[in-house]
Amino acid sequence: MDAINRYAWTSSIGIVGRHHSVRPLWPTFVDRGQLESAVLNVALNARDAMVNGGKLTIETANAYLDSRYAAQFPDVPAGQYVLLSVADTGAGILPENLKRVFEPFFTTKDRDKGSGLGLAMVHGFVKQSGGHVRVYSEVGQGTTVKLYFPRHVEQVSAAPAVSTTTSDTLLRSRSGELILVVEDDDGVREYATSVLEDLGYRVLDVRDAPSALALLETSADSLGLLFTDVVLPGGVSGRALADIALQRRPDLPVLFTTGYTENAIVHHGRLDPDVNLLTKPYTQEALAQKLHELLNKKR
Repeated sequence: MDAINRYAWTSSIGIVGRHHSVRPLWPTFVDRGQLESAVLNVALNARDAMVNGGKLTIETANAYLDSRYAAQFPDVPAGQYVLLSVADTGAGILPENLKRVFEPFFTTKDRDKGSGLGLAMVHGFVKQSGGHVRVYSEVGQGTTVKLYFPRHVEQVSAAPAVSTTTSDTLLRSRSGELILVVEDDDGVREYATSVLEDLGYRVLDVRDAPSALALLETSADSLGLLFTDVVLPGGVSGRALADIALQRRPDLPVLFTTGYTENAIVHHGRLDPDVNLLTKPYTQEALAQKLHELLNKKR
């Protein structure tokens, strides 16, 4: 991370760097020069997206991708990873372009400002290192690029070390509480629904706040918890949705989720620091633990 601080930036862009974990960062085995180039490529894209200034947040953390997540993305095995996240407060990426960001020569910049090879090279380097890369973006809010590199362990097998948590040790629903999931990404919503049902919860799932508000009209009293993305389509954010829900049910537990890292989302001013937040991608174990804590507090 020291090498990142050597690069110069325009004064209108603030840079924040953090190790986002109470535990020491796990070791990972990657090419130092290629890693620096990858971070620089992502950071330059972030700079270009913040034409009126903004904040660039670079964070590292230990992460675990579980088998359910790996089933969504067959190119990555479940296991322990070192996460390097680069988040900006720029213009964001349109959904139709987000699917193409790793294609060689694809770019939305003027021809003299970008070749379209930067993120393709980042993707190639991460995959060559046995890792995984995800991009989360919301138009008008910003973009986060998450690079996952396998944890390096002293063993014959190069496969990432896996968690010892089994389905029998997960914290499950006590009484089949009803969870309202609000998530505009179809794949993430299906994943969350599957995980929650496996934990014994009943689930209502919608993709936006207006649909959630319609359900609140009929189901507010029976809801056990609201699980919502922070940034939603339709002009109503997850925080605004939660405020409305709490007016109707002041005792309703609320758990937010986002593709941004916790520090990035708080520094954007979208959430108070004491809210309950689970960053994507989350594991079944992490979600189970959060729900257990919130529902126990309610009881």
